[in-house]
Amino acid sequence: MTDSGPGGPAGIPTRSSSRPTSDSEPGAPRPGSSAATTARSVERLTRGRRTGLLLILILGSLTALPALSMDLYLPALPALGGELGGAASQVQLTLTTCLLGLAVGQIVVGPMSDRFGRRRPLLIGMAGYVLASAACALAPTMAALTAFRLVQGLAGAAGIVIARAVVRDLFDGLAMARFFSTLMLVSGAAPVLAPVFGGQLLRVTDWRGIFLTLAVVGTLLALVAARWLPETLPADRRHGGGVREALRTMRTLLRDRVFTGYLLAGSLTFAALFAYVAASPFVVQEIYGASPQTFGLLFMVNSIGLVATGQLNGRVLVGRVRLDTVIGAGLVVTGTAALALLLMTTGVFGDVGLAAVAAGLFVLMSGMALVLPNASSQGLMRAGHAAGTASALIGTSQFLVGAIASPLVGIAGEHTAVPMALTQLSVIVLAAGCFLVMCRPWRQHD
Repeated sequence: MTDSGPGGPAGIPTRSSSRPTSDSEPGAPRPGSSAATTARSVERLTRGRRTGLLLILILGSLTALPALSMDLYLPALPALGGELGGAASQVQLTLTTCLLGLAVGQIVVGPMSDRFGRRRPLLIGMAGYVLASAACALAPTMAALTAFRLVQGLAGAAGIVIARAVVRDLFDGLAMARFFSTLMLVSGAAPVLAPVFGGQLLRVTDWRGIFLTLAVVGTLLALVAARWLPETLPADRRHGGGVREALRTMRTLLRDRVFTGYLLAGSLTFAALFAYVAASPFVVQEIYGASPQTFGLLFMVNSIGLVATGQLNGRVLVGRVRLDTVIGAGLVVTGTAALALLLMTTGVFGDVGLAAVAAGLFVLMSGMALVLPNASSQGLMRAGHAAGTASALIGTSQFLVGAIASPLVGIAGEHTAVPMALTQLSVIVLAAGCFLVMCRPWRQHD
């Protein structure tokens, strides 16, 4: 496979076009058939500036939902622990369980969407997300909140895995890589705005009000998707098998060394992101004494770097520079930033203060935008029509590795940032190793 076209492992069929076939073309679906109806709906959605923007907003919002679920209550973590009587490690466990739910939920919903279509699993998942968010707001104990967060993650997984599968339904090759980068305009707004909005919400409510806000957001997003997102997987392209066939498809994908290499490279980089998400409230507020509002502002600045670099990737680099080259450059940037953070937090440069640490985190976050969308695109280009299953594997791997990395940042307590920096450097080095050994970016892929 090259960077400019689709490919796939043996046994996984691929599509040769990034657009649905129109009814007038040879081999088009019969007029009035389910496939023809789906094709017309998809064609209307992808044609025209207004409908294209609507598609970006819907899919970007679905992709952003997990980040919103994590980031909106970040400024409230210290206060939440005080009210429910939990230590920093117990509070961070509420992040971990949500990540685990997102990981497990995707591996279930992805194959379901390949069998039943995209809309039905999405709407069921969104309904579950709303109910779980409301339950989190009413949680009486830390244990109950942790359990409800697991359910929230399980249900919220539908949005991110199906959004990624819909993109694969509609686009191939470089067009898919560009669309993923464009989605970062919307999905990236969640980490930009959520901590700031969460900090301001804390002026008028507490952490329970934040979870009620998530329930309202989930309700609105479910209504929008139900009204304007059509089915993108026609009946004749769905899998009729059950669990056994889904497992067989996953096994086929994972046997593809290159697909698995992109999956691991993206997932380990994602772990560095969640190490930052889990540790930054305590690093900024407890170690450096900043307010929740200051933390939200710094988080916003770092997220702007992620979004801006994502747009540089989609608008300038994709199509001009090989995607593997961009991924490699992103791993170098993030690895260098993680090493600098480790040296700063261990005192090698003396007492550097919050500004220097924030600068290192800004570079780290920005570099991730060169790795994450391109690694997902390269992996999905090898997945053919099993987009839901491939999307599930990618998403599950990301959130599972993130769930493992998140508690590591608090292993030495909440008064040192060394575990955060060490975790970030370790996972990025592993990501680079997987990318070089398994993807072999100097070669053209079959």
